[in-house]
Amino acid sequence: MEERKSLIAGGNLLQAHTWKGLLEACGIHVELRGEALLGGVGELPADLHNVELWVGESQFAKAQAQLSALDVASPQWQCVQCHELNEGNFELCWQCSSERSESHN
Repeated sequence: MEERKSLIAGGNLLQAHTWKGLLEACGIHVELRGEALLGGVGELPADLHNVELWVGESQFAKAQAQLSALDVASPQWQCVQCHELNEGNFELCWQCSSERSESHN
């Protein structure tokens, strides 16, 4: 059996499941550890209730690259309708609700 390595640890169960789903969609087998301990928050020492993602050693670098890609900031774009500057992760203009198009910056 392949050795496993802890990829990331944190207390946010929703984020851990999101990352797990992303990695599994890329063909990386992920083991989620510590999920059952979150019910004991307040009763257990703080370092015991982290959720951890574990991956096989051979897939560790690929998994790190996938998670690192999430931190890439999308460039801002300007709305062609009202010319408002929008954050890169917006699909609609926050000012006028126009859809983002390919002609945006």
